[in-house]
Amino acid sequence: MRVKSKYLHPLFLTLLFFFISVINLPADILVKKFQPNQTCRCPQWEVLDLVFHLPEPGKAPFSVEFGGIFTGPDRQSLKISGFYNGENQFLLRFSPPQTGQWRFTTYSNQPALAGQSGKIEVTPAKPGRHGPIVISPEHPRHFHYADGTPYFLLAFELDWLFALDWDNPTDIPRTRTLIRQLAENGFNQVIMNVYAYDVAWTKDPQLKPAHEFGAPQTFPFGGTNDAPDFSVLNIDFFQHLDRVINFLDQTGVVAHLMIYVWNKKVNWPEMYSEADNRYFDYVIQRYQAFPNITWDISKEALGYGRCDMTYINERIARVRRLDAYQRLLTVHDYAFCSQFPEQVDFISIQSWRSGLYQTMLNVREKHSNKPIFNIEHGGYEQGPYRVFTGDYVDPLTCLARNYECVFAGTYSTYYWQCSSWNVIIPNPMALPPAERPRWEYYRYLVNLFQKYPLADLQPTQDFSSSGYCLSNGKNRFLFLLPALNYATHVILPESAPKKMSVNWFNPLTGEFRPEGPTEVRGWHEFKSPWPGQIAVLILTDETNPKPD
Repeated sequence: MRVKSKYLHPLFLTLLFFFISVINLPADILVKKFQPNQTCRCPQWEVLDLVFHLPEPGKAPFSVEFGGIFTGPDRQSLKISGFYNGENQFLLRFSPPQTGQWRFTTYSNQPALAGQSGKIEVTPAKPGRHGPIVISPEHPRHFHYADGTPYFLLAFELDWLFALDWDNPTDIPRTRTLIRQLAENGFNQVIMNVYAYDVAWTKDPQLKPAHEFGAPQTFPFGGTNDAPDFSVLNIDFFQHLDRVINFLDQTGVVAHLMIYVWNKKVNWPEMYSEADNRYFDYVIQRYQAFPNITWDISKEALGYGRCDMTYINERIARVRRLDAYQRLLTVHDYAFCSQFPEQVDFISIQSWRSGLYQTMLNVREKHSNKPIFNIEHGGYEQGPYRVFTGDYVDPLTCLARNYECVFAGTYSTYYWQCSSWNVIIPNPMALPPAERPRWEYYRYLVNLFQKYPLADLQPTQDFSSSGYCLSNGKNRFLFLLPALNYATHVILPESAPKKMSVNWFNPLTGEFRPEGPTEVRGWHEFKSPWPGQIAVLILTDETNPKPD
């Protein structure tokens, strides 16, 4: 739910009218008229738009200085930059991080926008709302929500999401269909570009126009991608992106927002130019309030020779200065993250290596105080169209690579060739069964780690003859058996209970198959009940299956 209020300012501020609109979905708007200084209400972690009108914004409305100081309980203070929203509107977008009464006062270099004040009564969060994701202070290698609920990151690359309904000025029906299917299958983060134009590789001749979103007739600047006008920003583009980010938020999906992309034929303004800074700052100002935002400076930031580490560091400094909420930030480039780990909140790496488990384990050991995220592991599950194959296309191989990342104590991203780039099939579950992506596998993966939280476990190579192990070192052991494994031999530490409950998990069906208590001593063999496929063996203390 989004709450919107409107301020109408006559030219000489002789009369002020204050409106609040409650938005459940972009098309469902209720309007109530309030008198000046009346307190409005907003649930914690929802998005509140305070809309001010400036009768004569001049020829450079994007250059108007405008913002608000929000003061909450315990004197908590946030300085939030506002932004121009077209039609003489200037918005302050606020998401209350704490319940209780908040007060705000505006500032501006325009007298009509300065010195306005109001009150916001922040009520408890709606059921199911957990707030933004943050780094767990108890487990700095892992995430949780602001209310303490664990967050098991499972991402989905969807670069052209902004364009899926670009031709619909009021609604996002295709976006809703696709995002609901992703959320139903456990994906809780979308890797997306603010904008991308087109791909450089050859397109499948069988590609239907309804599934082609390359070269969209929309652009974040004035003009077009081919003939840009960098002196202005395209408000319609950003209002559409608002609907997308808002729906992700209401669906419980994090928007991992890549502000730039260098290899998708975008006509960007010159780096450090006024137009470049205007665009970059506007993105931060407009989307910082959404609690589901994670910042990423650029996809493959150093990969194409456009920018260097100095530029990335300068962009990060701009985010930190403008983002009042200090949302999590990373850079889709391991060379940068590895050299400047203190500049990012979590480490992103792109690794296609065959020995993926060991690669991720090495990165985790190098960066012992931050989450590690493999944002692209070279697995691009096949679909009805051939888009970009990378090195792995088989669904089971792609699944296994995600499991290898997780069993190394890190996080991963999934790609489907018919949604991750310019080709998007908005309703994959309507395809014939043989052509559908195997997204249910990832729902089972999430279910496994909801039952056995990853933050409670550490990767180790000490307790089995083969496969991969996650353990708390005491009385909970998870062993991943690759498809090649016939069995694994377990050697538990001396401190482990001798009698363990044995349970098997099938990653292809989500089935748990308990085998009852077993004396586990010495070199103990466990044979997979599903030979020839990936499987997970789970050993827990029979007398205390849920350790402290």
